[in-house]
Amino acid sequence: MMNSIHTCKQVFRIIFLTIITSCVQTHQPDLKSINLQRGELLLCGDGEFGDVDFSLTCDYSVRDAFDIAVSLLHSFEYDDAERAFVKVIDVDPDCAMAYWGVAMSIYHSLWSAPASQEMEKGSLILELAKKITKTEKEKDYINAIGGYFEDWEKIEHKTRAVIMEKRMEKLYKKYKDDSEAAIFYALSLKSTSDPGDKTRHNERKAGRILESIFPDKPNHPGIAHYIIHNYDNPELASMALTTARRYSNIAPASAHAQHMPSHIFTRLGLWEESIVSNIRSADAAQCYAEASGKDGHWASEIHALDYLLYAYLQIGDNKKAIETHDYLKNIKSVWGGNSAYPFAAYASRLALENKNWELAAKIEIPEIIKEWEIYPWEKSIIHFSKGLGGAQIGDLQLAKSELIEIKGLYKQLLDQKEIYKAKQVLIQVKSLGAWLEFAKGNYSNAKLMMQESATIEDGTEKHPITPGEIIPANELLGDLLIAIGEPENALIAYKKSLKRSPNRFNGIYGAARASALNGNHEMAANYYRILLQFAGNSSQRPEIFEALSYVNKL
Repeated sequence: MMNSIHTCKQVFRIIFLTIITSCVQTHQPDLKSINLQRGELLLCGDGEFGDVDFSLTCDYSVRDAFDIAVSLLHSFEYDDAERAFVKVIDVDPDCAMAYWGVAMSIYHSLWSAPASQEMEKGSLILELAKKITKTEKEKDYINAIGGYFEDWEKIEHKTRAVIMEKRMEKLYKKYKDDSEAAIFYALSLKSTSDPGDKTRHNERKAGRILESIFPDKPNHPGIAHYIIHNYDNPELASMALTTARRYSNIAPASAHAQHMPSHIFTRLGLWEESIVSNIRSADAAQCYAEASGKDGHWASEIHALDYLLYAYLQIGDNKKAIETHDYLKNIKSVWGGNSAYPFAAYASRLALENKNWELAAKIEIPEIIKEWEIYPWEKSIIHFSKGLGGAQIGDLQLAKSELIEIKGLYKQLLDQKEIYKAKQVLIQVKSLGAWLEFAKGNYSNAKLMMQESATIEDGTEKHPITPGEIIPANELLGDLLIAIGEPENALIAYKKSLKRSPNRFNGIYGAARASALNGNHEMAANYYRILLQFAGNSSQRPEIFEALSYVNKL
């Protein structure tokens, strides 16, 4: 256990038998054939998840429990949400919305598509829901989530998500006084948004809906959570800062709620706040893992640690970054979600952010992920880092072989019609190709390829699974332009990169260096002062000493 990060808090145990009083059961559905999650809920802290009131026609004896289940759902605590809804079904099998809740807990709207066995489970639970007497509104809710599960073996994930979104829109318009309909519709808008849409049409629409409700429901976990997700982009991030600072207090028992504010802090370059957010999240996640009795680490902890490592690197705190890196390196097993991305990224981040090219060239594929072949996008990060390291240290054979690997992964993603991920890998193909050309002395080709890489990245958006690209393309373009003697153009590239990713250590340093090479010493000093403001007290990186020397001389 990494003591500087994890201090296990008191576990708050929700035993639903203390919440749900006995009630008369009219019938008991056949749940034996469905592999439902069951058991006690174990959550750290004081058990606060926010305020939700959404029980509809369920028996009065289960309404408090149902509302807790919905609160868990709103904070993406999916496993516990499912267990909570199942508890409600066991006591009140006529509570149709509890079946809806199980299906919603299986559909992870902003995460990867559920596996086939989960889709089958969701379909079976909805079939049981259809046999229960329901109000018209309950029928509409169940019909909406049914849009995602119907014909799931024939219709691909994205199309089914759109079907659900359209049904949620009808429900939202039909029940104008139902705040939960509005909140879940806003979530569905985000789930179907286009990452390449720079107008942020869906996100803005969802944000307006959520913000209109927030004043009347200031402690609702879903409103705050989904505002953060919809504004988690360069154009809108500043609009979510106040909400980000509130969300962790609305649902303090949720590891995800502790982490989510850091999405906005990262977008705005507020590194100290991101560090605090992710320490709390990792702390809560490890506490939850220990209370569960399972071996290994919960995936929520790994996700938080990736963001934490990134933030440490942006303030130049290599001591804490190495500590986090080594902790991740020594993890032997993970459960509860897909952790391929952070395990692919953590070693690359430490090496490339420090421009330790020898270390980058030696990065190995972590053995903790057993099926890397199903994660081509994530795997490409490792090959890109090794290849870039090889190009920088003059090992062109290594760089060429890694470029071949990346091109193969790019083709695999194209064949799978994973267009977004394919573009992310294409950025790496162009970038590594550029530095190979530079190493060969073909500067004009190198510049052209690196500019192409930056242009592609400008037209895409980072995935919420990552705090940021391993190296932003415009930042890497700036490095290349300095290397070929074009500091004026390099400064333009660094500024562009900092606009998309504010307060990145290497972006600020690059802008300072380019300004100095251009002879603009006051501008260079200003950039160096910014670097010292963010990293001066905690960093031993040589760039900090360079900044101090430059500012003092000026």
